[in-house]
Amino acid sequence: MKIGIVAGEPSGDFLASELIKDIRQYRPDIRVTGIGGPNLRAAGCDILFPMEKLAVMGLVEVLGKVRELRAMRTRLAEHLIRERPDVFIGVDSPDFNLGLERTLRSAGIKTIHYVCPTVWAWRPWRVRKIRQAAQLVLCIFPFEEEFLLGRGVPARYVGHPLAGKVDIQPDTESARRRLDLPPDCLTVAILPGSRHAELDRLTGPFLDAAAWLAAHHDGARFITNAVNDGAERHLRAAAESRGLQLKIVKDSIADTLAAASVALVASGTVTLEAMLYKTPMVVAYRMHSLSYWIVRALLKVKYESLPNLLAGQRLVPEYFQSDCRAEILAPALQYWLEHPGEVQSLSRRFTDLHISLRSAETSAAQAVLKLHAGSSDS
Repeated sequence: MKIGIVAGEPSGDFLASELIKDIRQYRPDIRVTGIGGPNLRAAGCDILFPMEKLAVMGLVEVLGKVRELRAMRTRLAEHLIRERPDVFIGVDSPDFNLGLERTLRSAGIKTIHYVCPTVWAWRPWRVRKIRQAAQLVLCIFPFEEEFLLGRGVPARYVGHPLAGKVDIQPDTESARRRLDLPPDCLTVAILPGSRHAELDRLTGPFLDAAAWLAAHHDGARFITNAVNDGAERHLRAAAESRGLQLKIVKDSIADTLAAASVALVASGTVTLEAMLYKTPMVVAYRMHSLSYWIVRALLKVKYESLPNLLAGQRLVPEYFQSDCRAEILAPALQYWLEHPGEVQSLSRRFTDLHISLRSAETSAAQAVLKLHAGSSDS
């Protein structure tokens, strides 16, 4: 069985690698090729292009990369049409993957889109494009399946693989021991994202907030994750310029979140991970001002972070654009430290949401194999 796959960022790389490992449990003979990162490579994928080529965030920022991205997509489509995989799986990155899926489906290749595009939140007209591109959408959140089915898009809720991997009650003590942190210290996770643009825009205000906390909490420890050497150098230089002692981890973000007393996180998938680890958080983000104005004009939901979206209410604070600055972020982090009762209540809500993400009847691997075994409708 041959599988083509594209994952364009770290969260997608994780999802893709877990999916491939699960499929191997049923089909050890699979051969996988496409775009991905270290996790997908470790799962046995032949990487044609590094996923960093796709990691562009923001409507305006993408404009400068359009020609390069289109050329890459054309080359990949030509390669896959020659190789004729049994199934192609586009993991998230809808602006790149949906067009590729449509081309491959027209060429008679079965197509799956893994992670429902946020059409329920903004740009709902993309449903038509999804319907044309993917023979099946694998949804990681419960409400997405009903949304897509009601609009004529074949969809299956498969749950989020992280929800099954993360214990309902995380082991903070063990995580701190693995990170060589004192068992009882105040530990603050500072997570400004993985993309270059995110690090450029968020490292400053995030570390300024950390410096404020350091000045008010003797013995506090600060920890972050870097996805590559460039990110590590950027974070280290920014911390040293502020006189901040920052522990930089290049392994999984899991221990960082499990060890944290509180976290300052970039809006995105990491907010879901923090929720699963029951970590009280403050969510913040900055993007190009024109990109943000366009997004806000098109947005159909009240909240932007995943815990708040899943709960349908504000569980954690969100600060964007001009509100993403230390004098706002630091007191918001301090609030969680001063209100342990609120933290306990938040943990209970996070636990309920965690359990709900484990409730899928069909796994992503089973859904892929079922489509492979059936006939193509293209």
